[in-house]
Amino acid sequence: MRNRSRVLAAAEQVFVARGTTVSTEEVARAAGVGIGTVFRHFPTKAALIEAVFRERLRRFAEEAEQLAESDDPGTAIWTFLTRIAEVAAGKQAWADAFSAAELHDAFTPAREQLPRTLGALLERAQAVDVIRRDVTVPELTALMLAVSRVPDQSAEGAPLRARVLTIVFDGLRPPRPAS
Repeated sequence: MRNRSRVLAAAEQVFVARGTTVSTEEVARAAGVGIGTVFRHFPTKAALIEAVFRERLRRFAEEAEQLAESDDPGTAIWTFLTRIAEVAAGKQAWADAFSAAELHDAFTPAREQLPRTLGALLERAQAVDVIRRDVTVPELTALMLAVSRVPDQSAEGAPLRARVLTIVFDGLRPPRPAS
């Protein structure tokens, strides 16, 4: 199991940094194991990609569920939305894997779980007037995907994304009463 975990961790790092088109040999090198070890745990490259992304989505859903139990719905939703933007930012590998036809169905459970959890976070935040009541889960998802597309390669990438996220969050807040 230890080698499997090493391969998954290395594959995630390599895929995020260079995309899912990297060779399985590169993943093995990054994990410090032989290619046979990779194939013993993951018989095909598609199986490795699927395992990496399932694990990432599992961790992501786990984070969301923990936040959904928070005593502060406002902090929980903003933290989760920020996390979505950070995880997706500049990581074309995530988008590549999700759009790959042979992997599309493999992510169905996570793709169903995340919107439910985001919906719970949203409902709680809306109940305490942290987010406008007319905002929906698909709209939040689209906004976070848009924010995640802010270029990450330049020095201004992370600060620019943070600024864009602040603007988006301001737009999600209910209007303040006129004074």
